[in-house]
Amino acid sequence: MPTPIRITVNQTTAAMPAGTTVAAALGSLCPETPALAAMTGGKVLELSQQLQADATLIPLTYQHEEGRRLYERSLRFLFLASMKRLFPGMRVRMQHSVGHGLYIKPQEGSLTHEDVRALESDMRQLVAENLPFEKEEWTRAQAIAYFEGEGWLDKAELLRYRPKETMTMYCMAGLCEYFYGAMLPATGLLTAFQLKPHHPGVVLSAPSPENPDVPAPYVPRKKFLRVFDESQRWCSILGARNVSDVNRMIKDGRIREFIRVSEALHDRSIAAIADEILKRQARIVMIFGPSSSGKTTFANRLAVHLRVLGQKPHLISLDDFYRNRADLPLEADGTPDLEHVDALDIPLLTRCLEGLLSGEAVDMPLYDFKRACRSEETHRMQLGADEPLLVEGIHGMNDRIVSELPEQLMYGVYVSALGCINLDDHNRIRTTDVRLLRRMVRDMRKRNTSPTQTIDMWPKVRAGEEKWIFPYQERADVMFNTSLHYELPILKTMAYELLLQIPSSAPQYLAAQRLCKMLHYFLPVGGTVMDEIPPLSILREFVGDSAFYDIH
Repeated sequence: MPTPIRITVNQTTAAMPAGTTVAAALGSLCPETPALAAMTGGKVLELSQQLQADATLIPLTYQHEEGRRLYERSLRFLFLASMKRLFPGMRVRMQHSVGHGLYIKPQEGSLTHEDVRALESDMRQLVAENLPFEKEEWTRAQAIAYFEGEGWLDKAELLRYRPKETMTMYCMAGLCEYFYGAMLPATGLLTAFQLKPHHPGVVLSAPSPENPDVPAPYVPRKKFLRVFDESQRWCSILGARNVSDVNRMIKDGRIREFIRVSEALHDRSIAAIADEILKRQARIVMIFGPSSSGKTTFANRLAVHLRVLGQKPHLISLDDFYRNRADLPLEADGTPDLEHVDALDIPLLTRCLEGLLSGEAVDMPLYDFKRACRSEETHRMQLGADEPLLVEGIHGMNDRIVSELPEQLMYGVYVSALGCINLDDHNRIRTTDVRLLRRMVRDMRKRNTSPTQTIDMWPKVRAGEEKWIFPYQERADVMFNTSLHYELPILKTMAYELLLQIPSSAPQYLAAQRLCKMLHYFLPVGGTVMDEIPPLSILREFVGDSAFYDIH
């Protein structure tokens, strides 16, 4: 009789036959936990995977980041299977997130309300049939041939850059796909979703982490969608929609021109925002957005454009209004909550802003981040007639800050890295992953912080964004996309090898491997390409040699 294996979940251990599935093990040891997968040794195990050796399993639920990604991958497969069944000749592109949903757009034509209702009905039929996502090992050549036969040349081209010769394909309802990560075992687990028509495409809604049993309600975000549409237009101008397009430019020696045009698009947009600020006669410009969006560089570049228009802008950072460390609000674990709006001394901020708008000379605070307290030094500031105030910080449009300020004198700019480069048409690159890479590279360079430390703090940053930033983004007068379509090959040269060195036993391994899996499809670029990045570029805030901070 074969020796049983020992499986541990939540400090409970039981002997089980070799070959027990992850689903059976979790069902036995933690039946109350609605797990979507499990993690062991930094790797994700699908529910259908058989266990052949002793293991300690960590259940992954929808509350876990990887659990939500896994659910979305499976949901995308379900949608694509129904598309192939109902509209076999229509190509679609997975474009970007909309709240807890995903906007999907046909490559040509549009989906009518009737089309969307038919798709949702077919998807629910596939769920009711509980069809398995069957795993098959293919060679890279087999996958390329299959995708070429389907007319998915973007996928076929991308796989030519794949370093491994074999891959795991998933097949269901006549469709085979590759999704760069683990999947659910069958369609029957995909009960919480809905489709909402959004001309010319559709929003595929998934649940929120707080309520995983029902799809999250659709929240209209017109300005957010508008800036994404502009990004897609930029992609068309640049001739770069997917990773293979960027790689082709690198191979053909056209990456330098690609950088120049990308930067020119940024500059043109910033100039237009400066024109609008002058037209509105705004006295105070609130520049806000999530971490690693390039807010500080954007503020400095906007100031340059305002100078061209005859203005003399003053810049301040909300970071200088942080409370002393001992006075900061605390997280549930007792650590300081730096993302909380009450981490700022709002009464002091309000007094300073009101004084400046009244023409008074105000002693502005400075924060000493090394000592984690307010500096004894201040700097005096006074605004003249042509001297607008640019205020940069994550909480720029929070009610607690702007409610006491005259609305007619304010102008809000939401700044974020809203990338539109996909791996392929069906697999997007998440903006949060790009911002994490930016933060990682900057922290290594400026703060001597390791990639593992940056990965550790990222969940708290993300939780703060969901609570304190994203709910206010539609209040902005304009949104500016700081993403640069050439930046990922640059960030790869600075972070990829360090991410590969994170051992599988480290808790940061899963996030590191997810980033590596995306980065290894980009061709490397040399140091001479780095020289093409302008010193005023937003990317320089992260990779170094910025004219605003590093070049003196």
